[in-house]
Amino acid sequence: MKILQLNCWSARLEKQVIDLINKEQPDIVCLQEAVSLEGSTMGIFAPVQMLQKETGLNYSYFSPTLSANYMRRKADFGNAILSKHPFGYTNTVFTGKAYVKDFDSTEDDYNVRNLQHVTFILENGENLHVLNHHGHHIHQHKNGDAETLKQCQQIVDYITPLKGKVILTGDFNLAPTSESIEKINAVLSNLCISHNLQTTRNELTPKNEVCDYIFINQDVHEKDFAVAQEIVSDHSALILTFE
Repeated sequence: MKILQLNCWSARLEKQVIDLINKEQPDIVCLQEAVSLEGSTMGIFAPVQMLQKETGLNYSYFSPTLSANYMRRKADFGNAILSKHPFGYTNTVFTGKAYVKDFDSTEDDYNVRNLQHVTFILENGENLHVLNHHGHHIHQHKNGDAETLKQCQQIVDYITPLKGKVILTGDFNLAPTSESIEKINAVLSNLCISHNLQTTRNELTPKNEVCDYIFINQDVHEKDFAVAQEIVSDHSALILTFE
């Protein structure tokens, strides 16, 4: 199986995102900064509905963090998991603040965060748990703070009881050796560290840190892990192939 992780930047590079997904043919796609909107966006960005239509990913689980009006329609912003396979279970847990309706960027705090959890039933009857998170953002650095410590501990507490294969993905807005990420490193294997990644950003931003991750537990048998070279966002896509 193959999973693709991407902070898709609202898929404003619509064609590039679609081309990458169609090239890689992942079974599962985990997105942050995704948008759910019915109808045309006039080419400004690609909502998850369009990504599904153009890539054949028939199953979608969207977890909004905030909404706003867009061309007289409601646009939801948040995290999305797209899949070729049906979900056995879905759940969303808020790790920071609560859903904001009619979001106003001049007044409201955009740091609303949630953790998505979906399960797939494998042929042998085992559960595959896939979790998707967009971490609390600090403008000045990626070292974390008390809030990121709290959120990462919440994620660890959520994951620990799960039985079966566990894959955690996301843009955590944290450095690999930050105290907050170390909480997750203690219970899951951090593929960005084991593969010695130097950055998950690209030329569309002056930033050059690692902040996007795929973590796996010991039951997930990695076959291949890579950073996509295609420019599809201001973040690079991570791709894991596993047994």
